[in-house]
Amino acid sequence: MRSLCTICARGGSKGLVGKNARDLLGKPLLAWTIDQARQTGLFEAIAFSSDSEQLLQAALKAGADIAVKRPFVMATDTAPKLPAIRHCLEEAIARTGNTPDIFVDLDVTAPLRLPSDIAGAVEMLERTGARNVITGAPARRSPYFNLVEARADGSIALSKTMNPPVVRRQDAPRCFDMNASIYAWRVASFLENPSVFYPDTQLFEMPEDRSIDIDSDLDFTLVELLLRTRLASTGTTS
Repeated sequence: MRSLCTICARGGSKGLVGKNARDLLGKPLLAWTIDQARQTGLFEAIAFSSDSEQLLQAALKAGADIAVKRPFVMATDTAPKLPAIRHCLEEAIARTGNTPDIFVDLDVTAPLRLPSDIAGAVEMLERTGARNVITGAPARRSPYFNLVEARADGSIALSKTMNPPVVRRQDAPRCFDMNASIYAWRVASFLENPSVFYPDTQLFEMPEDRSIDIDSDLDFTLVELLLRTRLASTGTTS
């Protein structure tokens, strides 16, 4: 078994209620991510994790191979996501009887990615020998130039400084916004120490127009507009 895909989505959402099953151009939001995973041809199995039976059934209908019921303790508003990913991965390994070398976790709320982005992140993982690869888009603000933070005393200062100070944004180190789209891990490294950042973590760069993470009605509207535009220009939404 070369690789496995996990997709984790809670039934509840405070930012946009019911977003994971919300209709997006004729199919539920979650189906876009399942379709993209399937189109890569990389995965022996796609495992979908949720605390919601409705989402699990929708995922199976959309083409997921394995439905994993997430424990309630991993589905609260304050629960971190890594334990849920690990639970899904371990369940998928147990049910398939195979332990893959790598696995990829995809976020339902990032449907603008392309199958080629997923393949690119996996290729980077294999080529570099890193423990994991994350995805991101070039940041609009630089912590060395025009991103500021509030100090404990209420004063405002640059988030990061250099010596000598950066006087042009172009001279600052490149920074990226994590887009919560694709996470690729070596299975052994993840099971030993589940983490997003390791000393050798790599970043696969994606453009801004494929990096919107849906957390509000505005985000959803923008994603729908961009997908319609993609369909009109290419004849395909993936």
